[in-house]
Amino acid sequence: MKVKTVVLASLMSALFATGAYAAELKVGYVNTQRIFRDAPAAQKAAKKLEGEFAKRDQDLQRMAKQLQGLQENLEKNSVTMAESERRTKEKEFGELSREFQRRQREFREDLNLRQNEENAAVIEKANKAIKQIAEAEKFDLILQDVVWVSPRLDVTDRVIKALSEAK
Repeated sequence: MKVKTVVLASLMSALFATGAYAAELKVGYVNTQRIFRDAPAAQKAAKKLEGEFAKRDQDLQRMAKQLQGLQENLEKNSVTMAESERRTKEKEFGELSREFQRRQREFREDLNLRQNEENAAVIEKANKAIKQIAEAEKFDLILQDVVWVSPRLDVTDRVIKALSEAK
């Protein structure tokens, strides 16, 4: 991270070193988080993922309720149960708990993988839109993901608009 900062600082110093060129320098900024939140392509991808994973999510919620019911039953009735019945219920609870954890882990992994794929597609579209805006409006430099930037340099709205029109 520090290397990026040093490189960026060196680049900016070199660009601003000549007073004449500094006056002509046109810089813009794009807020990537806003792209992921507000761009139609990102919203469409989120809905797609939601639909894709809804059934598995519901299955996990059902399984969690079943586990909770088993646990409550064990806590409530373990004193009055026969030893063999209690062991059977505890074994059933343990097996269901392990299965739930396995499915939950697989769900998270699959969801993360798909989110990364969809995010990569959104970023690819956004980068194309940024490049088109930069060329059309004669930007010298457009930055993404910086700590702070003046709102007057923010071109995120133009990128979101371009992505909306590109559908």
